[in-house]
Amino acid sequence: MNEPMREFDVEIPMGRIAGLRNDGDGPRVLALHGWLDNAASFIPLAQHLHGIDLVAIDQPGHGRSAHLPPGTDYSFVGAINAILDVADALGWETFALLGHSMGGGIGSLIAAACPDRIERLVAIEALGALAEAPENTVARMRDAVAAHRAMAGKQLRVFPDIATAVRARMHASRVPGSGLDEPLVRLLVERGVAQVEGGFVWSSDPRLTLPTMTRMTEAQVENLVTGIGCPAKVIFGEPAQAYLPDDLRRRRAALLPRGELVVMPGGHHLHMNQPAAVAAAIGDFFLQA
Repeated sequence: MNEPMREFDVEIPMGRIAGLRNDGDGPRVLALHGWLDNAASFIPLAQHLHGIDLVAIDQPGHGRSAHLPPGTDYSFVGAINAILDVADALGWETFALLGHSMGGGIGSLIAAACPDRIERLVAIEALGALAEAPENTVARMRDAVAAHRAMAGKQLRVFPDIATAVRARMHASRVPGSGLDEPLVRLLVERGVAQVEGGFVWSSDPRLTLPTMTRMTEAQVENLVTGIGCPAKVIFGEPAQAYLPDDLRRRRAALLPRGELVVMPGGHHLHMNQPAAVAAAIGDFFLQA
């Protein structure tokens, strides 16, 4: 029988990290959500995962967690130490990672960089990081700097009620393969807003929407994936997302020294839309010795 997830928080050097945990017995699993999502994205899946101590955090700048200090940037590489600080605060020397999208990418980096700490990795809809052609380096950096400087003084949109925020999130997600039904969007929105005078605003750091200053090349990403030595299971929805076409994701997955690829029908948030099927694909992976 699964335990319900409860609210918790820890203090790390960058500030407060909030999240949800089930206080379960068994292997320790740290769950990392996708971009502009939060810990609530794992609530549907958690109901189908048995025998694990599951902790899902709001990553820095998301949900109910602290934002990075002014003048700093969000990046996959920059997230590594924050995630390790959370594990330290939990008293976890070794643990497994469960990541969706951005969380799967960050989990990939941590698994490669910290082989002595990561026991197993499940990455959903991601493996490695988004790559950039070397010749686009300068243009990307210029665009990112301009966007960062232009953000100063911008005001957050105030929604009069939660329902309006839910509709806005659903409208923003109307791209192929990313749709979520209203009850699932509400899960994310209720955890992803802050109450202010006149209504609600997104609690996520607006800087998360800015372009990334730099990205790895595909050769660097491939080197990273080959460095993931722990057992790894990668789960992708079909059809593939445009930013990670099927031939590329299969090529990356084949580089895993101890990896397994699962492709199943579903959109980008398949762990929310089809939690039972995704849990079945994970199976007893986290329970294996």
